[in-house]
Amino acid sequence: MKNETYRPTPIDTADVVLSADIVELGELIAKNTHDVWAVGRIAQGWTYGDMRDDLKKETPCLVPYEALPESEKEYDRNTAMETLKLMIKLGYTITKS
Repeated sequence: MKNETYRPTPIDTADVVLSADIVELGELIAKNTHDVWAVGRIAQGWTYGDMRDDLKKETPCLVPYEALPESEKEYDRNTAMETLKLMIKLGYTITKS
């Protein structure tokens, strides 16, 4: 069943500027996000393939983060950066001990 009335309304984080160290953290989160995704795919029986094939469970993205095409890295980066921006927008502080 499709919900045709769903309209995503993410919190606007356009006014949040991330410091260089938080951007660096975002890149580490993006890499980890990819690794968590890859572990899950492998556990589901997926393997590396030159082309994505859902029936064969093959994907060209089962490679280290550094070897991903920039478009795939950007997907993980966007998730990480928007999460960090949301945390700051909501009043949380991120500190390194």
